[in-house]
Amino acid sequence: MHPATHFFAGWLVACAPGLTRRERAIVAFAGVVPDLDGIGVIPELVTANWARPLPWYSLYHHVVGHNLVFALVVAGVAYALATRRRYTAALAFASFHLHLVCDLAGSRGADGYQWPIPYLWPFSNAVQLAWSGQWWLGAWQNTAITVALVLAAVVAAWWLGYSPLGIVSPKGDAVFVATLRARFGAPRA
Repeated sequence: MHPATHFFAGWLVACAPGLTRRERAIVAFAGVVPDLDGIGVIPELVTANWARPLPWYSLYHHVVGHNLVFALVVAGVAYALATRRRYTAALAFASFHLHLVCDLAGSRGADGYQWPIPYLWPFSNAVQLAWSGQWWLGAWQNTAITVALVLAAVVAAWWLGYSPLGIVSPKGDAVFVATLRARFGAPRA
């Protein structure tokens, strides 16, 4: 799925009660960070017409960042950066795995390639997670899920009093929430 879809899915995990603004950001970004292994697309595109192109995206996307070891690293970083350490690390771990579930559901290439996830990499390639019903990355299902997640984030912002905008601008977030509540009324307790 698209990184924005992963972000909004991770954001909804980050709406768990009791997190600080920083901890919400950590949990939300844990839902996107597996796609750091997609950065290999840049050297792959740059070297595409070279005699020896660098197939880093083709070889390593859905490998380096999409496994249990990387999930544990992300949870460890969340633990180190958070105030409510275990809680935030557990939510970051869950957000990371929600990313994997979303990729299993809807990340098939246009050519039919399913992007299996080597969950136990780098120790073993024996467990390759894949789903035969996986839909194409550009399929309507992915668009519908993204729209639903964005709408859910707006409803959560109205209800909880904060949105993803608060990660970068607490003042902008306050204006956004105030605008929602002025338009739709304050949530009932």
